[in-house]
Amino acid sequence: MAAHVLGLRIALLFGALRGDAGHVIRRVLGLLLLVGATVAASWALFSLVDAPDEVVLTVTVLAGSALTLGFALAPIIGEAHDPLDPRRFALLGLPRGRLAVVLAVVGVVSVPIVALSAVAISAGWVWWKLGAVWTAPTVGVILGVLTCSLLARVCMALTSLFLRERRSRELSGLFVLVVLVVVVPVGVFLASLEWRRAVPSQLLEAVSVLGLTPIGAAWAYPGRVALHDEDAWQSLLVAAATLSLLAAVWGVLVKALLTTTERPTSGRVRGGLGWFGVAPGTPAGAVAARSLLYWSRDRRYIVNVLVIPVAAAVTIVPLLIAGVPPEIVALVPLPFAALFLGWLPHNDLAYDSTAVWMHLASGMRGMSDRVGRLVPLLLLGIPLLAVAIPVAISFHGRWALLPALTGVCASLFLTGLGLSSISSAATPYAVSRPGESPFRQPERTSASGAVAQGAVMVGAVVLSAPVLWWAWIALTRDIAYATTALWSGLAIGLGVLVVGVVIGSLVFERRGGRLMEFAEST
Repeated sequence: MAAHVLGLRIALLFGALRGDAGHVIRRVLGLLLLVGATVAASWALFSLVDAPDEVVLTVTVLAGSALTLGFALAPIIGEAHDPLDPRRFALLGLPRGRLAVVLAVVGVVSVPIVALSAVAISAGWVWWKLGAVWTAPTVGVILGVLTCSLLARVCMALTSLFLRERRSRELSGLFVLVVLVVVVPVGVFLASLEWRRAVPSQLLEAVSVLGLTPIGAAWAYPGRVALHDEDAWQSLLVAAATLSLLAAVWGVLVKALLTTTERPTSGRVRGGLGWFGVAPGTPAGAVAARSLLYWSRDRRYIVNVLVIPVAAAVTIVPLLIAGVPPEIVALVPLPFAALFLGWLPHNDLAYDSTAVWMHLASGMRGMSDRVGRLVPLLLLGIPLLAVAIPVAISFHGRWALLPALTGVCASLFLTGLGLSSISSAATPYAVSRPGESPFRQPERTSASGAVAQGAVMVGAVVLSAPVLWWAWIALTRDIAYATTALWSGLAIGLGVLVVGVVIGSLVFERRGGRLMEFAEST
């Protein structure tokens, strides 16, 4: 049976390269990217042969822990179906225990596991070159690879049991945003460290903790042996216990999958609804889902978003021409981008055109409308700033300014959103209609549009002035003010956002008739 299942597995792997030209091209490109990443990771590990043991330990434990966590999250993020799902073998009447063992063993034969094995063997070779007894790297590689493989099987089974109807492309996109917010800043920070000289003590403490966790124990064991750590057996024990626990859980899940009958879905059908299937079933959730559709498909919204990086980049040129040091110029574009991100929804209601009648006729509360319209900007702005701020600080070269830049960007972004919540309900002005060119602007008989745009932008800068001042002091005089800029920026930004949403909701409810008249006349 094991040989037959293995043959089926290999046939499925080669069968993935069959199909129409577009499918084959995507598969081949993905395979080439994976091969390139594997070669790059192995080469990077080989280059650590002359590095201190602490550096190699830090890199292998952090990278190994991240890969293990990735194998756990991939089944949740992706929508792929498991070709080795135990339910596919239910009609054959095979013994459950034997089937669980065969599927666990055959599951090792996969492209990601092969790539992981190549990287893990490279890490084991480095530890062997650094003086570790060959048994320690061998045991560490085997435990690490088997843990990742079995963890993927367990998470895939759990996903098929509990998230079968809840996964969607939109939900996967949210998971990807979360991963970007966490991984990219950490990666930029780690890349900025001067690894060849020494590893910060705080990072070594984090690595020692990870070495005793299920996701990092197997990768830490060879390094702790090479460092002659008397407690290396603890990592080995945790790694072995983790693999045993995963094996037991896998056996239970195989039994559950073979004996549980899937109930037909009842109630509201979530599949195919896009953002409406992901958002909560509340008025604010409905507005958020509709706004997300607009921001991702309407050309008028997309053009506004694309203007932000251009406007931020334009600020660099005159500063460089004027002779401002490049490390200072690197800090300038992000505050401008944060300001424009907060300013974007200042006329959001006008883009609805006559569709705004749905909100008014249904008696929707202003709070639901105001909150729902801010969701797309929050989902766009927070990941964008979380990724860009560490990158800008890395170009600047002084990581102590990270809190100050974070406070400035948070204040400008959140105060802009708060003032925009008031402006879009109080002073909407005519814009191009749905389907028209985003560059075509209707004639206006008053200057209310210019006043609304300027008021939001200037108001955000004025309210953020204290944060800007403390950040400037941190840059030029005393770095201790960087923390002050961070907390004051968060406090001012969140305060203005809450007040702006409350005021905007009251304005929306009291000016419902005028808003409907505005929508019909533009």
